[in-house]
Amino acid sequence: MTHIQSLLTRKSRSATALLLVSALALSACTNPNRFGGYGADGQFGANGANGAIIPGSANDPKSTAYFSQTIGDRVLFLVDQSTLTTEARGLLAQQAQWLNANPGYTAIIEGHADEQGTREYNLALGSRRAAAVQNFLISQGVDATRLRPITYGKERPIEVCSAESCYAQNRRAVTVLAAGAGIS
Repeated sequence: MTHIQSLLTRKSRSATALLLVSALALSACTNPNRFGGYGADGQFGANGANGAIIPGSANDPKSTAYFSQTIGDRVLFLVDQSTLTTEARGLLAQQAQWLNANPGYTAIIEGHADEQGTREYNLALGSRRAAAVQNFLISQGVDATRLRPITYGKERPIEVCSAESCYAQNRRAVTVLAAGAGIS
């Protein structure tokens, strides 16, 4: 074997070894358990270890994120109505169940209206919508001192356009949670 052949064989082995080490290093980067079930920061991943509940996350049934994302924090109303629909009652029953199971929270109930009509009319309509939600929650056992209705009328739209699809999203009541014993 010549000196050149010997060098090429050594370089080939070195290149093969380098490729093997690189491949192993890269495969370790894609191993979700490389830190023993924990993330690089020592914490469980987004879903927790083995589906464990992460306090405060949307998978924690006691969190405000769970309330908003899983149960739902808003109900919609028909045009010029403050009467709760069947769908709204179902959602509010779940809200009441959550509030009763989590007495450390209070709620502000925001009443909203679409942009049609006068400011005064929509403030009154938003007030009636917030009161309808408050009364339903109280009828389901939620302590009245934990609930405070407020109206925004048409002042805080979530959709802005002159189409029914936008108007429908703005005719709503939103239950906004806060930690605390009661609302004065």
